[in-house]
Amino acid sequence: MQIHDQILTTIPIFEVSETLEEVIRFFEETTFSHVGVTENGIYIGLLSENDLACYEPDKKIEDFRYELETFYVGKETSWLDVLEMFARNEANVLPILDDDHIIIGYYDLEDIVGMFIDTPFFREPGAILVVSTGIKDYSFSEIAQIVESNNARLLGAFITDSMNDVVQITLKIGTQNLNEVAQTFRRYNYTIVFGNSDDQFLEDLKQRSDYLEKYLNV
Repeated sequence: MQIHDQILTTIPIFEVSETLEEVIRFFEETTFSHVGVTENGIYIGLLSENDLACYEPDKKIEDFRYELETFYVGKETSWLDVLEMFARNEANVLPILDDDHIIIGYYDLEDIVGMFIDTPFFREPGAILVVSTGIKDYSFSEIAQIVESNNARLLGAFITDSMNDVVQITLKIGTQNLNEVAQTFRRYNYTIVFGNSDDQFLEDLKQRSDYLEKYLNV
């Protein structure tokens, strides 16, 4: 999934020599969690909205240099890694750097999640199956073969948990008979953690989408 079209160039970038007056106004007038800071045009970090109460209009950004957060992504960073970066840093905006550490724009969490929800994994009708197996035993090619051997389509697969040498893999499967697929996984010594029907999947997806929309509107 290509996300380059989602790069925003309308979010400001502040020089470390500037005062905090415009930064304060930026955070008061937007819902963004962070904003980029540069020194002579080179990225050095991010100011956080969480520190807004500490900012004084007449002080310089330089006074907060050692409080800057330093996460970012590159233009070639995959969309899954972009989502992980959002989650790991509890951010709703990410600076995108080129090879010279110059900010070329930002990703907005709402835009990236919107693209994710619009993928076939979410949009196409199907069933969700969660299986688990030993971390040394699983193979994505084997998982695909098991699904397709039952005349079903594998619409997507993610490792959603890994603990004590056991991995959980969440599958989205296009099939009318999930039970046959589940039974085949059992014959291959996979444990079935969860499986639901099309109707239940759509209801769960609606609830998650409603929750996500509320989260993004906070």
